[in-house]
Amino acid sequence: MSRVAHPLLPGTYPDPSICRVGADYWLVTSTFEYVPGLPVLHSRDLAHWTQVGHVVERAGMLDLEGIGSSGGLYAPTIRHHDGLFWVVCTLVDRDDPGRGGNFVVTATDPAGPWSDPVWLDAAGIDPSIAFDADGRAWVHGTRLVAEPEWPQQTEVWLRELDRETLRLVGPEHVLWTGAVRGAVWAEGPHLLEKDGRWYLVAAEGGTELHHAVAVARADHVTGPYEGYAGNPVLTHRHLGRGAGVVGVGHADLVEAADGSWWAVVLGSRPYGGLHTNLGRETFLVPVSWEDGWPVLAPGVGRVTDDVEVPFADPAARAGVPQVVPSGPVLPGDPRWTALRAPVGSVATPDGGGWRLPVRAATPAEPTTPAFLGVRQQHRDVDVRAVLGIAGLADGERAGLVVRQSEADHVTLTATPTGDAVLVRAVHRRGGVETVLGEAARPAADALTLGLRVRGQRYALVVEEGERVTAVAVADGSTLDSMATGGFVGLWLGVVATSDGRPTSSVVEVRAFEYHPREVLEG
Repeated sequence: MSRVAHPLLPGTYPDPSICRVGADYWLVTSTFEYVPGLPVLHSRDLAHWTQVGHVVERAGMLDLEGIGSSGGLYAPTIRHHDGLFWVVCTLVDRDDPGRGGNFVVTATDPAGPWSDPVWLDAAGIDPSIAFDADGRAWVHGTRLVAEPEWPQQTEVWLRELDRETLRLVGPEHVLWTGAVRGAVWAEGPHLLEKDGRWYLVAAEGGTELHHAVAVARADHVTGPYEGYAGNPVLTHRHLGRGAGVVGVGHADLVEAADGSWWAVVLGSRPYGGLHTNLGRETFLVPVSWEDGWPVLAPGVGRVTDDVEVPFADPAARAGVPQVVPSGPVLPGDPRWTALRAPVGSVATPDGGGWRLPVRAATPAEPTTPAFLGVRQQHRDVDVRAVLGIAGLADGERAGLVVRQSEADHVTLTATPTGDAVLVRAVHRRGGVETVLGEAARPAADALTLGLRVRGQRYALVVEEGERVTAVAVADGSTLDSMATGGFVGLWLGVVATSDGRPTSSVVEVRAFEYHPREVLEG
C-alpha cells in the first residue's frame, strides 16, 4: 500500500475532471487566461501524474485577446467513448458576457492534437458530457435561472449532442437547482451511470469558503432527480477559516480498475492568514457506495493530509507536477505558460533558454505581453532568472514578475540607462503602482534577478556571484485571490516590455530556476 501526500497537484490546478480508459487515468483542469490551456495529465495509479500535453495548444484555436484575468478557460470535462476522447469547456469573458461560450473538442490521443473547437448553442458555464448505454451523448451545464427565487440561483440543464454534427438536438431538460435552498451556483455538474441509475454530482455555494459537493439521482438520464438526504457529501465550510484546506468542492468521480471508486476535488491551503497564494489545487478522496448513494471520504468526511491508495506503486517515478523538479525550467517543460497567446519565444541553440522578443504591452494590460511563467507551487521557494539584457534599448525593461492579474502584481525589472542599469521593484495593487525599492548596478551584458519567497514574504534581489543585493520585499498577502478577487493563484515568471513604444528588441532568458525550499531543506 502507498500513502499519497496532498495536494495531488499543487498550485493552480482547479476544477479537475478525470476519466479512466483501461489501466490509464486522464485528468484535465482549468487554466483561465494562461496558454497553452487545459493541461492533460496521465496516471496509472491515481497517485503519480505526468503531464502529456495541453488541449488548447495551437495558436488560433481560441481567441483570448482582451480577456481579463480570471476569465478564459473554465471547468473542462474529459470523457472517453468508442475510441475517442472528448473535452467540453467554457470560454468566459467576465467583462463581455456576450463573448465566448461552451465548446467541444475531440482527439484520438489525449496527448493531442485536439480538434478545433466547435461551439455549442448553450448558455452558461461548466459543461460536461456523458454517454449512455446506447451510445447517445448528453451535454449538461450550469446557467443562471431566468426567474430566480434568490440571487445567483442556478440550474443544471441537459440536452442530447448529435455525435456526427456536434450540434445539440432534441428537447432541453432542467435537472437540478441545488441541494440547499438559497445556495448559489449549483455548478460543475457531472453525470455518471451506475447500477442502472444516473447520478448527478454538482458543486454549490460558490467556489470559496462555502463550496460543497452535492448529489442527486434518477432512473433516467433526463430525470426527474431526487436529492440525497445526506447532502452535502463533501464540504469543509463547517470547519471554519482555520482549516488546513478550505473551499473544497467541484468533484468528479471515477471507478478504478480494481472496482474501487475515487473523486478528485479542488481545495485551497491558506497560510499567513486566510490567503491562498497557491490557488485552488487538486486533491483525491476515496468514495464508497451505501444504499445506492456515494459517500466521499468515508469515515472521515474531509480532505486529509494524505490518502491511502492501495494500488499505488510506491516505487513509481513521481511525474510533473506532483513532485516538482528542483532546478532549471527548460524549453519544452509543460509548466511554462504565456498569457492569452504564444509569445513567439525561440529556444537558444544550447536548449537551455529562450530568445524572448520584447513587446510594447505591459503586465498591466489584458493582452499578450512578453511573459513566460510557471505556477507557484510551494510556500517557500527560490526563483532566479539570468537575463541577457544587452539587446534592450534605453528605457526598455525586463525582469521577474509575481503575477496575480493585470491590476495586482509585483515586478523586479532591469532598465539600461547609458552606463548603468536601474533595477526597480514595483507593486501594482488594485491598478495603482508603488515603487518598493531601487538599486543601480553597473552596465552589464547579463543580470541575475531573484525571488526569495518565504510564506507571505517575497524578497526581490539582485545576485552577483556570492553577493546578493536586496531591492525590496513585497507582501504576498496582498496578491492572492482572497485579497484581490478572481480564481487563480500566483504565477512566477519573466517579462519584457518597452512600455508602449515600438520595439524590435530581444531579451535572452539564459536560465530560469525554481527551487522549492521544502524539497532542498527536507
